[in-house]
Amino acid sequence: MPSTLPSIDRWGSLEGKRVLVRVDFNAPVAEVDGVLRVTDDFRLRSALPLFDDLAARGASVTACTHFGRPNGKVDERFRVEPLRRRLHELRPQITLMENLRFSPGEEANDPVFGASLIAGFDYFVNEAFGASHRAHASIMIPPTLVPSAAGPNLQREVATLLSLLESPSRPFVAVVGGAKVKDKLGVMKVLVVKADAVLVGGGMAYTFAAAEGRCIGGSLFDASHVQECVALLETGTVLIPVDARGLKVGAPFGPDGGPDEALVFGEDIDEGFVGLDIGPLTSEFFAAAIAGARTVLWNGPMGVFEDPRFNAGTEAVARAVVASSAISVVGGGDSVAALNSYGLQDEVSFVSTGGGASLELVELGDLPGLRALRESPWN
Repeated sequence: MPSTLPSIDRWGSLEGKRVLVRVDFNAPVAEVDGVLRVTDDFRLRSALPLFDDLAARGASVTACTHFGRPNGKVDERFRVEPLRRRLHELRPQITLMENLRFSPGEEANDPVFGASLIAGFDYFVNEAFGASHRAHASIMIPPTLVPSAAGPNLQREVATLLSLLESPSRPFVAVVGGAKVKDKLGVMKVLVVKADAVLVGGGMAYTFAAAEGRCIGGSLFDASHVQECVALLETGTVLIPVDARGLKVGAPFGPDGGPDEALVFGEDIDEGFVGLDIGPLTSEFFAAAIAGARTVLWNGPMGVFEDPRFNAGTEAVARAVVASSAISVVGGGDSVAALNSYGLQDEVSFVSTGGGASLELVELGDLPGLRALRESPWN
């Protein structure tokens, strides 16, 4: 499928033409010296090669993005001004529209709103892989109205992720973490067939532990998905933690840490306690599994890595991925943030800009935004 996505290369010269580029600049911001500034500009910088290519062909380029969740109305907290300020520093000639999600028509996939976005433009480029699993107006409508193409990053993301499913170098080890087991079950059902081992960490691992009949204390638990976890465990491909780090239920945890020392539990966690990270034995055997891999896909942290007391499991996985000789693909905002925090973001083979989109592509093999490009009447 990746080869069927239309490319900007077919357009040639764009002298005097106006191009709208859908990007995913949903970046973190924080107040610095009284001004809101982007604190991680990875997503902005990833679009620069496309902007440069279009400008070199003579095009006038405007970008559009969502930012936060303003729920279809103007919300001063989600104005794109911090993004616009950083983009101007990087490429002053690029214009950035106001937040797409200020209009209810964006998430409703309203054709009228979509048409208003593309009005006056000659071409459209989707470079927002991280938003292409959403059937939103800015993704779906422009390809029906003007010549449209996939940006190079979007093409690269799709090709890289689908190659994991079609022809991975083996052993292929997937590492899946995060809090909610329901968010990852779909992709895990694919991975247990495609991968040689699926390592499970994060809050979702405790539902798997409960499915084995183990005590998990007050840890995260989703009773509605236990039987699906049982079925996945029965494949023999899924490996779950054998120990954990945690605290008493109700003890504070978070980015600023807390007064209580982390406790280490074995396979069972007593009532009144909660697991918040994989334990040292699990870190070792996960790292050993990764070391023997030739392909690694990692999506999701192993615990509450923002708290320094529960950072060790995620860091162990990150460093094992980097140290391995495997082709390594890392996706998901938290996994990428963890890599960045350890200074390892440049040490892996590929960093995906889309968390949910990555998982949905692996699970389903296609995305709404990709279909919109392939089915454009201008192809």
